[in-house]
Amino acid sequence: MVETTITPAVLILLGPPGAGKGTQARMLEKAFGLIQLSTGDLLRAAVSEGTSAGLAAKSVMEAGGLVSDGIVLAILKDRMAKPDVKAGIILDGFPRTDAQAAALDALLNEEGQKVSAAISLDVDDEAMIDRIAGRFTCAGCGEGYHDTHKQTAKAGVCDKCGGTDFKRRADDNAETARERLKAYHAQTAPLIAHYSKLGVLEATDAMGPIASVASALRTIVARATA
Repeated sequence: MVETTITPAVLILLGPPGAGKGTQARMLEKAFGLIQLSTGDLLRAAVSEGTSAGLAAKSVMEAGGLVSDGIVLAILKDRMAKPDVKAGIILDGFPRTDAQAAALDALLNEEGQKVSAAISLDVDDEAMIDRIAGRFTCAGCGEGYHDTHKQTAKAGVCDKCGGTDFKRRADDNAETARERLKAYHAQTAPLIAHYSKLGVLEATDAMGPIASVASALRTIVARATA
């Protein structure tokens, strides 16, 4: 009997801050047994574990520098070798540039893998600015709320834990949101072209209800990983 080897899926979520990438990635993790990997989480874990790439990243960060693409890719390679990612991964926040996308392609090719799908969470910029600028969270449990779209049931009291202390991120304002969207579009345009050329680009409207977006993403991922 010949044993069939299943190639792990590699999914990339593209979308500006506030598009719901993190929420949707966690739902896809549960639905398909995938592992969500963000650059920040990868770096922290590698530094904590003391891997060679992690130590290199730690040295750069302690010196106040930016971790190079080479180090990030080395950390990603180490992470992808672990048994818990046998079903595949969801990359959130990487790659961000055309050069990073090309380097990721080369790494995957070395491992006999390729990007299964690069999914763009399409948004309306002005609606996104409203979504970002109105966000706040419970300081106690971290439950998220919005001035318009998700208010607490009782004014000033968290629905989840009953806490009365709330906080807003300093950069969750209209002006900063516009700049972040502008930067995102400038950085992502080359990625859209890159993955379109590879034939793995998918897109979905991310402005609808979370459940509707999740359903659309499950259809895309099921097709990409079949």
